[in-house]
Amino acid sequence: MSAHQAEAVILRTWPIHEADQIVSLFTRAQGRIRGVAKAAAKSRRRFGGALEPMTWVTASWVEKPKQDLVRLDACEVIASPLSEPVDYPRAAALAFYAEVLEEALPDHDPQDAVFRLILAVLGHTKSQRIWMPVTYFSLWMTRLLGWMPSVTHCTVCGEAFAAGAAWFHVDADGLVCARDKRAGSRMLSVESLALARRMFESPIAALAGEAWPANRAADLRRFAIQALERHLERRLRAAAVLAKLA
Repeated sequence: MSAHQAEAVILRTWPIHEADQIVSLFTRAQGRIRGVAKAAAKSRRRFGGALEPMTWVTASWVEKPKQDLVRLDACEVIASPLSEPVDYPRAAALAFYAEVLEEALPDHDPQDAVFRLILAVLGHTKSQRIWMPVTYFSLWMTRLLGWMPSVTHCTVCGEAFAAGAAWFHVDADGLVCARDKRAGSRMLSVESLALARRMFESPIAALAGEAWPANRAADLRRFAIQALERHLERRLRAAAVLAKLA
């Protein structure tokens, strides 16, 4: 039996028995783990509001050999999404982050770059200001998981896009030039292509001061989310909600 303490982000909870909960959390030290929080529904001292999805916490748990679930003993809140107003669009964005991390990350696989990414986007996901961080998260998650080919060159012929638009297809990875596009492809505009390059070259804070209505880079968001869904081999429920909002 070994005890651990590390930063973590809460992803999801399930009630079991009368007051216990199963908690899925993404830890900085061990990646995604699941544990049982005994009497979580009753113990405000050990958990309080710390088990809300997308809460950044310091988690303490005990791991026993040959057991899939750890024993989650306590969570101390570092930052809570409930500290700011949560309207429907912001709730949908937070649910999207949680769903992607829950579905995409393997158990016990530390991913420090992904951990830093989620903390960065959480800090910029504000009421009425969700579209830039959602786009940034979708694009970077696809790259960090190894599912994002070049955004500067055609994946078929290798030609640079230069000042032209690019094309993408729901059943294929990457971007292609107009000459190599398949039937049913969608266009990624010149403006969105330039934004993709900026997002890969700049911290999220460098983009935060710009106006981001829902229609800005909607094609870029669709491209990244389609790539996530294709590799996860499932539709993301929260992505469908975001699409309706847009």
